[in-house]
Amino acid sequence: MISSYGAAVAWLDAHVDLERSPGAAIAAGQTDGLSLDVMEALVDVLGDPQRAYPVIHLTGTNGKGSVARMVSTLLSAHGLTVGTYTSPHLQRLNERITRDGDPIADDDLVRVVDLLRQVEPLVVERTGRTPSWFELFTAAAYLWFSDVAVDVAVVEVGLLGRWDATNVADGVVAVVTNVAGDHTDFAPGWRTAVATEKAGIVKPGATLVLGEADDELRPVFVATPAERTWVREEDFGAEDNRLGVGGRVVTVRTPHGVLEDLLVPVWGAHQGENLAVAVAAAEAFFDRPLDRAVAMTALAELTLPGRCEVVGHQPLVVLDGAHNVPGAEVLATTMAEDFAFADSQVLVVGTLQGRDPVALLEALRAPAARLVIATEPPTVRGLPAAELGAVALAMGAEVEVAPDAHDAVGRALAIADPDDLVCVTGSLYLVGAARPWLLDRGALHEPEPEL
Repeated sequence: MISSYGAAVAWLDAHVDLERSPGAAIAAGQTDGLSLDVMEALVDVLGDPQRAYPVIHLTGTNGKGSVARMVSTLLSAHGLTVGTYTSPHLQRLNERITRDGDPIADDDLVRVVDLLRQVEPLVVERTGRTPSWFELFTAAAYLWFSDVAVDVAVVEVGLLGRWDATNVADGVVAVVTNVAGDHTDFAPGWRTAVATEKAGIVKPGATLVLGEADDELRPVFVATPAERTWVREEDFGAEDNRLGVGGRVVTVRTPHGVLEDLLVPVWGAHQGENLAVAVAAAEAFFDRPLDRAVAMTALAELTLPGRCEVVGHQPLVVLDGAHNVPGAEVLATTMAEDFAFADSQVLVVGTLQGRDPVALLEALRAPAARLVIATEPPTVRGLPAAELGAVALAMGAEVEVAPDAHDAVGRALAIADPDDLVCVTGSLYLVGAARPWLLDRGALHEPEPEL
């Protein structure tokens, strides 16, 4: 019997975890060996808990985590009890499974994981395979949402879509934020291959909220069995998206109307675009317009940990888990636009093996920074800090190497001037290590947004 939080984590960690595997990156469109058989058997022996409530299912290369939190915030504000499943976590597993923003309690997680332990032999007997870490944790989320009787679950895909463990649920609203280069080998036709896999979450009768507006990919999404499709820039979008005091001011247009001047305490024009996707998804679910006053009140309390998150001042400290080139490009643009007042930048960067460190550092505009501190995310997949530092040095950047993530952040804070910007980025594993370290030392504070 599993009777403690530590034992539950240990039992899960005894299973294959592709998130932490050095071979986690996959070829574009590769489907050999992928199947939902184990996941389908797992939820079947649990009584198909994912069918006890409607689901809003989200995929996309970047932005899906932010959109998931925005959608959940909007639905909760309009009176629904909302379960939210996201990945990865920054500090504790519980962050991945929430009810109205509150993480699953340790006792509840222990109870659910122990039930999974009891039914696992049935799944192995039926399929001849042991469920993976992610399959088990996804089942835990679906089961707990059923236990606590959520009105709706907002579920973020782990990888691509069609063969992702979350796809045993049938989303009444399916969201695709975008299609960009991640989890792919960039072989010819990769964009179409990746789009096809993401489109696999769209089920018959669903509303597809399509944030990817590339005309070349349109046939992939037109071919889905969606009952209706809303396309960004055509059916919905951010009509106005500007920098405000303490965040963004965004006007969103959807098929149901216009919500003017929504004030959101987040940074980056991309988050304004994400908000447009989130509003469209919420209105597609309700099949009616959102109440602007309710939306305004809800969004004023929105937080996006580890996503262009301002966690300190003098110097300004920003945490962002930009782990791929498109995300790094967006972060660099945000630093140049929303934080243009900073005198110079000190970048603390750590990335994973299998990523292209040259492309990542170029996207971050590393040579223009005052200093790049190369470090190592606390995971077996982390690229050695010395290797990353050598790449940055060859690009002409000023470089220091600090393998320990805490030492790297501490060094950045020590040398940064009060008017500088310190940005910790390159991997959510790095951000997840830096955030509690800053909190423990009192360097982290979250001032009330001045909206």
